[in-house]
Amino acid sequence: MLQIALRLPTPDIEALIEGRSIAIIPRIFVNPGRQFALYPSDTSSNALPIEQYYRSNFIPTAQQSLAELGSETVQIKAWAKCERCEVLDDSESLDFLSQLTVWTTAGLEQTRVKRGHIFLAYLRVYRLPQPIEIPVHPSPRFIPLPQPLTVTQNTPVLSQTCFEQRCRQMEERQPPQHPELEELQSAIAKRCCLQQIASLSNNNLGAKELDQDIKQFLGWSSQSIGKFYSDFIWIKTIADVGNSSDGHQFEKLVRKSLLKLGFTNSRNDPKASLNPEATGGAGGIDFYADAPYPIVGECKATKNEIVPSKTPGQLIQLGNNHLQQDYDPCLKLIVAAGELTPDALRTTLNNQISVIRPETLQHLVELQAQYKGAIDLLKLKACLQDAYGLADDKIEQYLVQVRQDIAVRSHIVKSVKSLQENAGLGEVEVGQIYGAYIGSSPPKPLMPNELRDILIELSSPLTGYLGRSKGNELNRDRFYFLRDLPLIH
Repeated sequence: MLQIALRLPTPDIEALIEGRSIAIIPRIFVNPGRQFALYPSDTSSNALPIEQYYRSNFIPTAQQSLAELGSETVQIKAWAKCERCEVLDDSESLDFLSQLTVWTTAGLEQTRVKRGHIFLAYLRVYRLPQPIEIPVHPSPRFIPLPQPLTVTQNTPVLSQTCFEQRCRQMEERQPPQHPELEELQSAIAKRCCLQQIASLSNNNLGAKELDQDIKQFLGWSSQSIGKFYSDFIWIKTIADVGNSSDGHQFEKLVRKSLLKLGFTNSRNDPKASLNPEATGGAGGIDFYADAPYPIVGECKATKNEIVPSKTPGQLIQLGNNHLQQDYDPCLKLIVAAGELTPDALRTTLNNQISVIRPETLQHLVELQAQYKGAIDLLKLKACLQDAYGLADDKIEQYLVQVRQDIAVRSHIVKSVKSLQENAGLGEVEVGQIYGAYIGSSPPKPLMPNELRDILIELSSPLTGYLGRSKGNELNRDRFYFLRDLPLIH
């Protein structure tokens, strides 16, 4: 039960909630262990204007948060627990603090001049399930809440491991590891912010996804809040709609599914499109993509009908009409719920057309949503080419293999984490990890060189589950845990 809130500039709170910072500069010393809600206020207490007080890559976020600040009521979105508080006096340079937070060195120096010192508090921050609205209060420091606020620790901004790593980085005055990625994230966030203001946010989903991925890698976020579940709202409907009579909605879902899997279409042709908000219409192809390889197909949503031979026949006719010489190189696919007639099945076999059920498509997209990049589209192509006609069994076999590969990688990440936590090791060598992996009932046995290759994959900047310190020789590389790779069932 929280009784009080700490007044902070709203951009500083936004940085905490985004995971960009774990620190605040309170006016008073905050005792470790103290808990409070985070009360947003304007930036009048800052030593400089926001353009000089905050780093340039954070200014769009700071401006947006101030624009949302109410004049009569404020919204409290999070609460925090103080884990550490220290005093920074004139003897210490503030460059390290600027590099690890959203404040400029000039802003920090002016604050220290103005106050004589800087109190630096490390906060473990938790989101509230729903923001609460309270009246504006004039107190410059701690503010009594109108009513006690019941909170839990179920929604931390950062995992415990991630938070401890960030604390250690700040305590030891370590520089940021990936400043270039921070600049890239800021550029993407600025673009997303501008498009959101212009009501174009739906056209910027790819940028938002990349923005979240970079935040995860930088340690600013432990998970994609809300994205996974919002995807599943439509993904979970693929099979149901495919087994209904709503053909138009099913066609849109199939197009959306192909985009989710990574297909794209560079043609500006509504009759051979992948636009998930439209359909091919009368005489148009149900879906077409040209990258990473051309694929064309028909959708057949059926409640209790069989699939006649005219369905593959229509694909052949429309494909040739609209794509002409580009039709033959295409992978040809029908997504249909009903059973194929003997003539329809014979047509698909004779014309190298693969057929899958809506349930199989849903399984593919579910796995891609759970683990981005899990579906290798070239391997998917090979599966479909090996199974003209009914291809469901071949695709399901591929999905079993993908899930096993993910389970292996999850187990390796757990092995590294366990070595660090239970054995008190900082960084661990391949041989140590191999011993821990083999001795812990792994989902699949591996040779040492196979394990090493996967460790390098997991420590890639584009995955970021593990960190890697290169040795003089390949087998002397050392690895350390960054974030979990949970198995989602």
